Amino acid sequence: MANQYPGPPPEQPPGQPGQNPYASPPAGGPADAGYGYPQGGRPGDPGYGYPQAGSQPPSGFPPPTAPPPGAGFQAGPQTGGMALSLGDIAVSGDTIMTPAGPMPLKGAIWTATDMSRTEEKIPAHAVVLAIVFFLFCLLGLLFLLMKERVTTGFVQVTVNSGGRHHSTMVPVQSREQVMYVLNQVNYARSLSV
Repeated sequence: MANQYPGPPPEQPPGQPGQNPYASPPAGGPADAGYGYPQGGRPGDPGYGYPQAGSQPPSGFPPPTAPPPGAGFQAGPQTGGMALSLGDIAVSGDTIMTPAGPMPLKGAIWTATDMSRTEEKIPAHAVVLAIVFFLFCLLGLLFLLMKERVTTGFVQVTVNSGGRHHSTMVPVQSREQVMYVLNQVNYARSLSV
């Protein structure tokens, strides 16, 4: 273990005494783009991880083919990124992307059903405080007036468009999250007009 780093890597010539053998070479050399790691013997050679000119794919893989005409970049007006996302439903440009496949945004029918429930209960720490302060004074019973609201459940979002139908369940833990999902559905309706 004492001789863990015997010298400079074989790709670099040994440095002069007093010079760090692991320091990167001066700027402008072939290793300049690799953060100190050699990227090729001559300028213009591909670096580590890039295919070599004339190299063949590993056996078992089909040879690379050219993409069919019309695939890839489409000329014409392109809208921005994703407008909104509700569970596994995403609206991007003029398309609704779902696991059931893409649907046109124009004329889509959106439905939202609130399937959550909100319960009010006395928290456990209020019961403990009521018991402790009841022994000292009768005002401890006022702690039983403390209430805690807990929301659990889902909001079901359904979209129908282009002869397709998709439904998703969005989990919610508060009334604010329920209102957020319902507002997102209303926004999606406004985009579908």
